[in-house]
Amino acid sequence: MKKINLIILFLFSSVMTIAQTNPVITTWLINTTNIMGRHYVSGNYTPINDNVLANIQMVRYSTNWVYINTNGIPSYVTGPYLDGNPSLASSQNAIFKFPLNPLQNTGTLTNTSGGNIGIFINGVALFDYRDGVSWQFSSSSLKGGPLGGTGDGVWNRDAIVAERNGFDCSKGHPAMGNYHHHQNPSAFKLDLSVISTICNLYNADGLYAIDSTKHSPLIGFAYDGFPIYGAYGYRNVNGSGGITRMKSSYAKRSITIRTHYADGTNVTDGPTVSATYPLGYFREDYQYNATSSSTPDYLDSHNGRFCITPEYPNGTYAYFATVDANWNSAYPYAVGPTFYGIKSALKVTTIGETVTTYTTPIVTALNLKLFIEGMYISGGEMNPALYNSGISINARLVDTISVELHQATSPFSLVESAKAILKIDGTAALSYSSTRTGNSYYIVVKHRNAMETWSANPVLMSANTAFDFSINQSKAFGNNMKQTADASCWAFISGDISSVAFGIGSQDGIVESQDYSDLENAVQLVSAGYEFEDITGDGLVESDDYSVMENNLYFVFTSMHP
Repeated sequence: MKKINLIILFLFSSVMTIAQTNPVITTWLINTTNIMGRHYVSGNYTPINDNVLANIQMVRYSTNWVYINTNGIPSYVTGPYLDGNPSLASSQNAIFKFPLNPLQNTGTLTNTSGGNIGIFINGVALFDYRDGVSWQFSSSSLKGGPLGGTGDGVWNRDAIVAERNGFDCSKGHPAMGNYHHHQNPSAFKLDLSVISTICNLYNADGLYAIDSTKHSPLIGFAYDGFPIYGAYGYRNVNGSGGITRMKSSYAKRSITIRTHYADGTNVTDGPTVSATYPLGYFREDYQYNATSSSTPDYLDSHNGRFCITPEYPNGTYAYFATVDANWNSAYPYAVGPTFYGIKSALKVTTIGETVTTYTTPIVTALNLKLFIEGMYISGGEMNPALYNSGISINARLVDTISVELHQATSPFSLVESAKAILKIDGTAALSYSSTRTGNSYYIVVKHRNAMETWSANPVLMSANTAFDFSINQSKAFGNNMKQTADASCWAFISGDISSVAFGIGSQDGIVESQDYSDLENAVQLVSAGYEFEDITGDGLVESDDYSVMENNLYFVFTSMHP
């Protein structure tokens, strides 16, 4: 039995931490092609070009802060606003300052407010539910905002419901030139139930398209510095349970008159529930129903939760842009009615500290897909060995793999190596120096208890290369893979855990008696945790590992390469 040396684990973790720059620095859509904003005007179905740069112009960062330069103009077409809004999306020429390490607010919570409460990754502002309009009891009418006057501020109008006719195809509109979204920024035309037909005449794309089969992308950051995601995520907070729609825990109250808040407080009356003022027309028409660990896909009172996400494999608090089953926006839409964290982001005019300008790194990216025989379960998924052995809280992580690029001709020397974490769906993302682009290399994968496996042929590397070992046995040199038990894919052969000369952890490219002997010793010791001999990745060395080893020992599998 031999555990991985803790110093090696620590060093590898440190390398990974340094290599993975903070998403609040790297996620922004930086405009590198000088694309300009465009807009429609009512009656003209051809977009008009604006002389304003779209998306993000610059990202700079210091030890504790990131600074985002943006005009607040998206690359998708804006307008028109058919409710009579005379404004056009115009340059905000802004610098936004966000914390690199946001903190939970453990004191008095901060309410969201009118105006910006966050920024989407394209620089467009996020507003909360409100539009500045509320009911005025004395006049029995709505006042404030674009209507003029001042309402009571007791029954506050929900902009998503009341101003639908004023949103463009991408569900946005401007307030005195400040273009913003109150809600999930995908186009109306993409909803399962289309509740606005504006896209039929004034087509646009929105920031992203909902995909119910994938974790939604990171789409912005709230003013407390925590990330905002689209509508779908992992069901369970540890990354397991598949993909599901993240659900708001707010529901419309069962009321017919508006005299009390959900907590029973007697307040100034609002209008009776009617076709003119239906339930949901005012923010106070909703009540929060507490979620629990048994309903992890229902969000907390801030519209978020602490969870694993693709950008935060170690977990983060994250908000979600909630939608209902028809993909129509669902209150409280993104953030609120209070922030989870300490509200610290703000708009600044100057930067008073030393900063570094972020530039997108130029690399040769390799996206692999592969499965390891012993760790394979079924249905295209593997055991989360790092989670099962207590190394990680992320139930989507299988194990570390080393992926080498070797020369395409004899002597097939090592050119460059990189490490990655293999996920339960068999995917792994690696980066190499940009000089690898345009050249062909053998791809060589190494894992702690699987056979070293080479690609069947040299692979031509582009700036972003995808290679899938799992689709066919012929993808491996010498067809050196085994079909999985469910016959759905091909997997790397398991069982090479040691060598006669150097023992466990020094693989020799063959599954033979020394491997079996070392496994037998570990089983007798009832080994648990992160062990080389844990072939199935369940966190234990036991009979299931024997089963895999015995079969492969009989066939005397060896590593095959040119």
